[in-house]
Amino acid sequence: MLQYRAVEREFPLIQLFRMPGKLYLVATPIGNLEDITIRAVRILAEVNLIAAEDTRRTATLLRHYGIKTGTISLHQYNEKERAPKLVRRLLNGESIALLSDAGTPLVSDPGFEMVRQALDARIPIIALPGPSAVITALVSSGAPTSSFTFLGFPPKRSNDRKKWCSALTTEDRTLVFFESPHRLATTLKMLADIMGDRTISVCRELTKLHEELVIGPISGLSRSLGQPRGEYTCVVWPPGKETDPAIPRPDKEQLLIEIGLLLEQMPSRRAAVRIMASKYGISSSVMYQEIEEAKNRSKDQSSGSSDTANINEISSISLTKQH
Repeated sequence: MLQYRAVEREFPLIQLFRMPGKLYLVATPIGNLEDITIRAVRILAEVNLIAAEDTRRTATLLRHYGIKTGTISLHQYNEKERAPKLVRRLLNGESIALLSDAGTPLVSDPGFEMVRQALDARIPIIALPGPSAVITALVSSGAPTSSFTFLGFPPKRSNDRKKWCSALTTEDRTLVFFESPHRLATTLKMLADIMGDRTISVCRELTKLHEELVIGPISGLSRSLGQPRGEYTCVVWPPGKETDPAIPRPDKEQLLIEIGLLLEQMPSRRAAVRIMASKYGISSSVMYQEIEEAKNRSKDQSSGSSDTANINEISSISLTKQH
């Protein structure tokens, strides 16, 4: 015998014997209005109501395809209060389409609470596949696609973002995340310092007229982005999967010679360490540690050389970035 106790407290028992409507999760274009399936257009025209993250943006899509279905807003600020009301309409036999601003609903967008409440009420959930910024950026990045991790947006606070980056250092799969324009440069610099200078693909305006996709070392992209605009989708390659073969790291003696020569040419000691780290595809902190180890081993052999005098200065470098 079916058990309805989980939902009886929230919804009248009589509603449980009606045929409920269906909740459709409809993927919509991420830029180009032509990127929508025939099925999605049909469902949007047939449902009783469209629950949209932004009704104004959804109105543009509906006008383009001549769809007259009514809309209601469902976003992060009203979802908890509005979801139970929409579930009641579903239980009364209405069907509802759930849309985000662009792409697939619930992927770093509202809708999770709505779907959970609908499932608790035993309402059929039907997801319509379609556009996704995550998949679009991934397949065009050149990064390995057999296994990847989607991370959503990095934390807004700087300290939390550092912890977020540090937690990814052991991740050996392709990483995909979103970032806002005013935090992009800071996030890229943080990634380069903590994870090493991996290859990254930075995408914006996907599927639109002025679509941009840039691939290269993280440090190079963070310096050449210019004025970021629009939301970005970033794809970070796994360690050891760079576009160019990794340069073998020198032995301890050669490492000291190389950093010593750089110290004579660079305006700052920190800049010299960063160049070395970028060259060998490791983080500045790891390079600093290797230099320290090499310096300590060679002290008794070359304590009077000019190169060693330069290397001794490295011990005073603070690699903590300022924000």
